[in-house]
Amino acid sequence: MELQYPRRIALARTPTPLQYLERASARWGCGHRLWVKRDDLTGCTLSGNKVRKLEFITAHAIDHGYDTLITCGGLQSNHCRATAFAGAQLGLAVHLLLRGDEPDQADGNLLLDHLAGATVSCYPKRQYVAEVEALFRQWQQHYDGLGRKALAIPTGGSDGIGAWGYIAACEELAADLGANQIERAHIVTASGSGGTQAGLTLGVALHRLPATVWGVNVCDDAQYFLDKVAADAADWRRRYPQVPELEIHANVLDGHVGAGYGVADEAVFGLIAELAALEGLVLDPVYTGKAFNGMLAEIAAGRFAGCTDIVFMHTGGIFGLFPQRSGFTAW
Repeated sequence: MELQYPRRIALARTPTPLQYLERASARWGCGHRLWVKRDDLTGCTLSGNKVRKLEFITAHAIDHGYDTLITCGGLQSNHCRATAFAGAQLGLAVHLLLRGDEPDQADGNLLLDHLAGATVSCYPKRQYVAEVEALFRQWQQHYDGLGRKALAIPTGGSDGIGAWGYIAACEELAADLGANQIERAHIVTASGSGGTQAGLTLGVALHRLPATVWGVNVCDDAQYFLDKVAADAADWRRRYPQVPELEIHANVLDGHVGAGYGVADEAVFGLIAELAALEGLVLDPVYTGKAFNGMLAEIAAGRFAGCTDIVFMHTGGIFGLFPQRSGFTAW
């Protein structure tokens, strides 16, 4: 049965290249070939993994009469920044509910949120954690009272609609593997809201890729992401009952969160600098830096023995470098 996709809006610059990391493979591969799927190149302000999800989410919003997008995340949320610019491109208002106190001077993604014209509401962490669902309802009711219609988009665009972004990306990955004579691969991605991992896990099964998907959790723990991938997959089936029945299993590379979400240690900052000079590839300290560092630790421990090729999903996040510039102590 041919897979029927819902409508999408072409926001991302795809297909993105699969790049072989020759020098990184020699330095850290332990006999493996390291590749990177350059989803940091899906655009500029709309770069990263979030834009693939937003192609389907914004189409859903427009098709169902929404004129406003409400979403949430940390002060430096890549997803919120991408949503702000997607809304600006499509003429949709965007309201961001951000976790943390707004700084005196906006930087990184937060600066871009404002430049894109998004309405930004910042909440102290304790209030945000306790009340975020109520805040979504409050603001939806606010816009309803103005005669508008606001769509609530969960953290990271991670739900059954957003999952289509990386289900579709797996068609690109299938072509990438074939073009590079990769017979079997491990696919490694940072997992923060779980949606990219869920989409990849579904996509690998649907498109029958010779690959295993691993999420490196950058927050929470392994069980959280096992449950989150299952929940996103269940939401996908509920929303689209015509999709094939699948049995999926999530895989998590736990133990690389460090001191907490958004907090990188010296090793991660050092790796970001080393890889940038070695391969011209820039990671970020919140997601991809931690995930790449975790992947290398798992390679060294023999996790991927028996499979030559490892594909790292570069999910973007470069704007998150700038607010954490102090982590780079060498300059």
